Amino acid sequence: MAELFTMENLLALLLLTSLEIVLGIDNVVFISILSNRLPEHQRTLGQRLGIGLAVFSRIALLLAISWVQSLEAQHAFHLFGRALSVKDVILILGGLFLIGKSTYEIHEKLEAASRGIHESQLEPLNLYSMLAQVVMIDVVFSLDSVITAVGISNVLPVMITAIVIAAGVMMFFASWISDFIRRHPTMKMLALSFLILIGSMLVIEGWAPEKAHQLHLRNYAYFAMAFSLFVELINMRLRPSTAPVPIHIPGAEGKATKPDC
Repeated sequence: MAELFTMENLLALLLLTSLEIVLGIDNVVFISILSNRLPEHQRTLGQRLGIGLAVFSRIALLLAISWVQSLEAQHAFHLFGRALSVKDVILILGGLFLIGKSTYEIHEKLEAASRGIHESQLEPLNLYSMLAQVVMIDVVFSLDSVITAVGISNVLPVMITAIVIAAGVMMFFASWISDFIRRHPTMKMLALSFLILIGSMLVIEGWAPEKAHQLHLRNYAYFAMAFSLFVELINMRLRPSTAPVPIHIPGAEGKATKPDC
């Protein structure tokens, strides 16, 4: 037990915890956007269950680490002359799901604005439907997280501890992030755009992992996200604190303020 508290393991724990928090932000944003579609009394429960499922899936994959590592060697099938492993297929399908879901959420928001109704008046999301979607995307994010963890440390207690600490941080900030996104419509659009970018990155990494690594695709993607967030925070700071201007569609005047049944 004493060998776990070596300087090497402590440094690995610090680095892994930091990386898990960064990788977990994608999870938290996705969960926050979905939980905001729940009835108000279920939002906190949805956030906690979503993050709990993310932690469970990460730890479960860590305990089955040999199986996870074998995914890179197992060829599922060939497509357009390219051999795709099971891991590649999971990344591609997860990326496509993230792109599709984020695009649908943007469309819902614009549809609500075009009909002159507030987003909260849309039909709320069912808790079980929300958790099912979280589980689908958790598999992709967890796979990515576990492979990153194994690349830094092979000590299982260190990896599990890092994931649990990162989960605590995510749980602590989840409500704040969810409220922040709900109060600032432009930030929600930016967050959804980030998820589309992440989904595209997952598809590229699944289709051409060597090329994505060679081009340092993640570095460019995360830099673009950080820069966009920085610019939007400056805009929020400079904008006068007035109510958001609704989107007006020509010919939409006089329409009912409630969605069609």
